[in-house]
Amino acid sequence: MGMNIGSGGGSSADPEPMIEMNMTPLIDVMLVLIIMLIITIPIQNHAVNLNMPTSSPAKPLTDPVVVTIDVDFDGTVLWNGVALSGGRAELETKLREVAAQPDQPEVHLKPNKLVAYKSVAAVMASAQRLGVTKIGMIGNEQFIND
Repeated sequence: MGMNIGSGGGSSADPEPMIEMNMTPLIDVMLVLIIMLIITIPIQNHAVNLNMPTSSPAKPLTDPVVVTIDVDFDGTVLWNGVALSGGRAELETKLREVAAQPDQPEVHLKPNKLVAYKSVAAVMASAQRLGVTKIGMIGNEQFIND
């Protein structure tokens, strides 16, 4: 009991020649060429050349004018150490005067550690809305947890 493996003709004639081409070696060669191409391509550095100034900027001839705004623990606003009795309206009037000057003074905002955030945010929002551009927070080291 044996099995016949071969063509279905049953005769022992020569098998037909294979017409299809073996693609495996061709694909292997192409993959090697692609890998070599990828390795040899130089890396593209996207650089922007900038002409930076070489000298240091000139120091201002006069010291800047500084306005200090303190926000106390209960939300009281002090302008250069003097409490504003008019509240927010008086603060906005003074900020409007600062914003109207061509060379604006520096506004230093110093909140108390215990003040509510909304009081400080209200002062900052008023300053921004009225056009004060030179404003900064001072005394931030008091908020660092030890």
